[in-house]
Amino acid sequence: MPNFIVRKVAVLGAGVMGAQIAAHCVNANVPVVLFDLPAREGPKNGIALKAIENLKKLSPAPLGSPDLAALIVPANYEEHLDKLRECDLVIEAIAERMDWKHDLYKKVAGAIAPDAIFATNTSGLSITELAKGIGEGLQSRFCGVHFFNPPRYMHLAELIPTAKTDPAILDRLETFLTTTLGKGVVRAKDTPNFVGNRVGVFGILSAMIEAERFNIPFDVVDDLTGAKLGRARSGTFRTGDVVGLDTLGHVIKTMEDQLPNDPFAPLYGTPAVLKGLIEKGALGQKTGAGFFKKEGKAILRLDPATGTYVPADAKADDLVVRILKKKDAGERLQLLRESTHPQAQFVWAILRDTFQYIAVHLAEIAETARDVDFAMRWGFGQTQGPFELWQSAGWLKVAKWVQEDIREGKALSDTPLPEWVTSGPVAERGGVHTHQGSWNPTTQNFEARSTLPVYARQVFRAPLFGDGVDIATTGTTVFEDESIRLWTLPNPGLNEVLIASFKTKMHAIGPGVSAGLLKAVDLAEADYRGLVIWNAGEPFSAGADLQAMLPLFMSGGVQAIEPEEERLQQVMLRLRYAHVPTVAAIAGMALGGGCEMAVHCTRRVAHLESYIGLVEVGVGLVPGAGGLTYGARRAAEEHALAPDAPLLHFLKKYLMQAATAQVSKSAIEARSMGYLRDSDPIVFNVQEVLFVAIKQAMALHDGGYRPPLPVPFEVAGRDGVAAILSQLVNMRDGGFISAHDYHLGKTIAEILCGGDIAPGSRVDEQWLMKHERQAFMSLLNHPKTQERVMGMMQTGKPVRN
Repeated sequence: MPNFIVRKVAVLGAGVMGAQIAAHCVNANVPVVLFDLPAREGPKNGIALKAIENLKKLSPAPLGSPDLAALIVPANYEEHLDKLRECDLVIEAIAERMDWKHDLYKKVAGAIAPDAIFATNTSGLSITELAKGIGEGLQSRFCGVHFFNPPRYMHLAELIPTAKTDPAILDRLETFLTTTLGKGVVRAKDTPNFVGNRVGVFGILSAMIEAERFNIPFDVVDDLTGAKLGRARSGTFRTGDVVGLDTLGHVIKTMEDQLPNDPFAPLYGTPAVLKGLIEKGALGQKTGAGFFKKEGKAILRLDPATGTYVPADAKADDLVVRILKKKDAGERLQLLRESTHPQAQFVWAILRDTFQYIAVHLAEIAETARDVDFAMRWGFGQTQGPFELWQSAGWLKVAKWVQEDIREGKALSDTPLPEWVTSGPVAERGGVHTHQGSWNPTTQNFEARSTLPVYARQVFRAPLFGDGVDIATTGTTVFEDESIRLWTLPNPGLNEVLIASFKTKMHAIGPGVSAGLLKAVDLAEADYRGLVIWNAGEPFSAGADLQAMLPLFMSGGVQAIEPEEERLQQVMLRLRYAHVPTVAAIAGMALGGGCEMAVHCTRRVAHLESYIGLVEVGVGLVPGAGGLTYGARRAAEEHALAPDAPLLHFLKKYLMQAATAQVSKSAIEARSMGYLRDSDPIVFNVQEVLFVAIKQAMALHDGGYRPPLPVPFEVAGRDGVAAILSQLVNMRDGGFISAHDYHLGKTIAEILCGGDIAPGSRVDEQWLMKHERQAFMSLLNHPKTQERVMGMMQTGKPVRN
């Protein structure tokens, strides 16, 4: 397939979605022109300019760094249509009105470049009907591309063709979406609301109907249908508030208007409580009230009976919570179904409703069952798709339960399950996902995944229950114990790099991991082209394993800990000075020791959503495995490039980051913080991180890699410590930090500046690491630190003392 190079993107519409799509493009270094109507007053680009400025204020942040907003070029349709000629991809993202979209298409069609792709970001309108608003010349290059909100964080992007869309266009766009913007692409059929919203909104309607039937209040529904059910924490009604109740109402109306003959059509009317809120203008989070509202620090929920807001403090019953914690999915669903508790009956009912719905509608809305599961996982934050849950609980057993409920009139529709559910290949294989692929009810086959070249970058495709891929046993194991696995991939061309993967909880670093990493470097130097530290799933590493250290501390005190701390420092220096390249493949949190490990590697490959920082002060400690040594060395290196500025100017950044436990909000911000270098790739698709990391190690090796020399570097000395302490004293005396925080800040300053030595002295890493280790040991004996450590271990939250 020829290269599809996107030099520039145009986004038509500077509303919530349009502006955030533009933001995510500039996150990925793709230039963007953001269009909207000319403003009636002030500068004609005023609407687009306001939207761009607003991007800096939104939470969660659509931009990897607020500075990126300056890279979005504002434009209006009156003056700047010629800018469309510069764009390889044009994405329309205006309001969900067919007539408005058609009017816009007539305005811009003639200005779109002859080879550009034109896509609409509609959330549910017919792509075929929208295509009628453009000329024949654009028909083959027109399709739907539905980003989910917020575009930076939601992995799903649906691609929807018309009968006239050139298949090559879809392949090019899928490639761009997958690797450049980091999306999980699902190809949907051109049916109302496509896949994600069709199933997801039905799920919301089902929850509303069943909640009323079983008399479950909104706050309890959200507690039951959030994290406890393996779904987004916002649950059902809070999700509606976040999305916007007017938007939710629009999507429901699309189903009501366009699916009159659907077996579930009687359910597609807007629920009375939702309709009433929309009519009152209570549209959720954006208006301050919806199903919930916040008054001060209190969260209130709507009481539908009175129309007033009451405290939202009710939770799921303990009995039901215990059922939901059952690991065996079959046992869990059986207990829910057989329980007489209304909350359990409610949960079983909404699961049964969804099982019935996806089986009845699979052939209509998607090519395969895989598309439905990925749409719900990537677009609605579910840890397991509905077909996956069904299959993991026992396919035929659950099908029997659903059929019984349908016959007994308990289901929302009397439509039976399709024949393929209970007989034929799916029944014989025990579900819709197999080694060969996922079930396509139209072709009556198990269809393999896409073979587009872009997916060669994904060593492990996003897993599905039943597809047979077990990362923990894949490849060749070189060494393994209870803490770490050292292994190689089976893939030719990628199997010459050793991979180290941690087996500890949260990929924490304890004595076993330290020993394993020292072994990994030895093995890599002997037999491989490099070493990659990669952990399947997130986090990369939550830092030092306090639980593993506790028995040592209890039996031998600080003296028992010091040898392990010294060995951990040796690990960091071994990674830095290894004679093969070492690469940290980061996704999610890299905190404390995880951050220290990453910065000491030769290179880092980081997923965009990487949250990196030194957080030890949260437990009353200071970084003890080289984190402060790294900051002092980097400050000296930065100072050498700008010698006219004082060293303290560069040092303060690393001081404040460690003293305040600052964590990057993205890999882009981690680069500005100094934890990533300009040479460290930032990868947008998390499934590509391992591939890119291995390729980086191989390229460095093939380039004749040699480790850096351990050269002494300049430190600020006692003058630097004095300057920092004067500021810390003011913060302490002003009540901004506690006495123990002051003590921690003072300790960090003394280490970063090299201690009580002359300004401009040159020291090596061993010198500073010795100071780190001594400070770490001293603080372990401090009662305030012990309070913080125990508090964190018991509650998972930092103690402020």
